[in-house]
Amino acid sequence: MLAQQVPLPVIVVIDVVAWGAFHATTGYLAHRLGPQRLARDGWVLRARDFEDAGWYRRRLRIHLWKDRLPEAGDLFAGGVSKRELGTLDDAGLEAFVRETRRAELGHWWAMACSPFFILWNPPLASVLLVAYGVLVNLPFILIQRYNRLRIDALLIRRRRRPAGGPDPTTS
Repeated sequence: MLAQQVPLPVIVVIDVVAWGAFHATTGYLAHRLGPQRLARDGWVLRARDFEDAGWYRRRLRIHLWKDRLPEAGDLFAGGVSKRELGTLDDAGLEAFVRETRRAELGHWWAMACSPFFILWNPPLASVLLVAYGVLVNLPFILIQRYNRLRIDALLIRRRRRPAGGPDPTTS
């Protein structure tokens, strides 16, 4: 095991660099996904039976803290910030939903890198680094799911309204 042969400060530097590399790599790979890959939720991204936007508001009170976290959707050239909706037409909302899928996948992939730290860290450090991976990525995953559920519900309401009926975004 690397932890037995390398001084602790060096292991800490390796861990910090590794997390940086994992986040950058998974973020870049998610950024490179084409729109076709992001057209559907798939197994990981699909809403579970207990999930709806109300659940996130009532249970997690997500609307109170989500805007305090950083947003890096436009970090890579051509990326999209999810701080604000681009346009409110259906095409713009569907593009926003794709971006929430992209961001959520990037955070799932980063979190999935956590077990690699077991390869070179002692047991306690491994547990702490895996916990870090979950605690850092989970809030962002939750925010993306919350936003996607809200936009999906709006799109469904719009598609159900009669032609020429009132716009649900204005009520």
